[in-house]
Amino acid sequence: MIYFNSDYLEGAHPSIMVRLAETNMVQTVGYGEDEYCAAAREKIKAACQAPEADVHFLVGGTQTNTTVIAAILRPWQGVLSAVSGHINCHEAGAIESTGHKVITLPTTNGKITAQQVRDYVEWHKHDESTEHIVQPGMVYISNPTEVGTLYNKEELTDISAACYELGLYLFVDGARMAYGLTSPANDLSLQDYAALCDVFYLGGTKCGALFGEAVVITNDDLKPDFRYCLKQHGGMLAKGRLLGEQFLALLDGEDGSGSSLYFTMAKKADEQALRIRAAFEAKGCKVLHDSPTNQQFFVLPDEWYDKLAETYAMTHMGKPDKHHTAVRICTSWATKDETVEQLVKAADKLSAYLKCVEEVKGGNLEFKKAKEQTYAALCRDPIPALQYFMDNFLEGFSLTLD
Repeated sequence: MIYFNSDYLEGAHPSIMVRLAETNMVQTVGYGEDEYCAAAREKIKAACQAPEADVHFLVGGTQTNTTVIAAILRPWQGVLSAVSGHINCHEAGAIESTGHKVITLPTTNGKITAQQVRDYVEWHKHDESTEHIVQPGMVYISNPTEVGTLYNKEELTDISAACYELGLYLFVDGARMAYGLTSPANDLSLQDYAALCDVFYLGGTKCGALFGEAVVITNDDLKPDFRYCLKQHGGMLAKGRLLGEQFLALLDGEDGSGSSLYFTMAKKADEQALRIRAAFEAKGCKVLHDSPTNQQFFVLPDEWYDKLAETYAMTHMGKPDKHHTAVRICTSWATKDETVEQLVKAADKLSAYLKCVEEVKGGNLEFKKAKEQTYAALCRDPIPALQYFMDNFLEGFSLTLD
């Protein structure tokens, strides 16, 4: 089985494992107050050009989101989020368990707008029952979003301005931030996040680390007492050094050009995902979401999906109609070139063969030899899904409508 269903299915990049092994017997103080965490904090602040920021290390995304939101909001407040937001759909009510409501806004592409934020706050402010309704106190967005789309600098700037104007805090979930920063469609930098957001985090769990998220707090009002909330929510790891060491490995050698492992790994994953997308689209598959990152979403005929699922693990995203299945294919820092190459070459050969079939069927016998040669190439070493297509559907391309 080849796993394309998420980006956290392997352990960690070998550089991280080497570093952890080399320092394994070094004694340090606990709870993230060791020299490794201190050094990692300085690296992250330097990368963000935010020397006054506070940086805290947590283990995973849900824990991070819950802790940050609980630390910031007052008891009667809630957090505005896209209806597809991770805190609304994939955290088992973790936010609600702390007494804070997730207030959802509609979206078709995973993103919300500054105008939506303004409209909701305006409605809440002027509703005759305003004091009986949860008060919005924060805006939460993911970048990349849960469907792989990206906020651009203009959009983030507009949301930031709306939050400042309305007295809301802006929190960016960066679980997949590395894949967003290295996307060819991205125009945001870490410095932009530091300037525009009250708090955001650099994801490690989905970006090459064993585990770990680095929270960056830039708003001075939110810095005091955060570690109390961190402890209360189970986020103060006794062996906190393990988090600092991983971010040191990921950001080793970073000079602002994206040269460190954190960025080079993510860039490679984005490139592989976009190559897969191009191959699928060349085969006629429709894209469910226009994602320029490591998550790609396709609408497959059910016959394709059923057979592909025997070889490839993909995330099932529902059925847009009774004949098709929507899936997510996700690359990661560990996706192998040969895995992508195998899929892309198979798609290319199949497309070439079907072109020859159409030409011969139309009476152009010059393609007869090319048809035989291409078919032989397909048969030499087809992947299981391609073999299924050849066994069950290929003959139909030679038939007439009658």
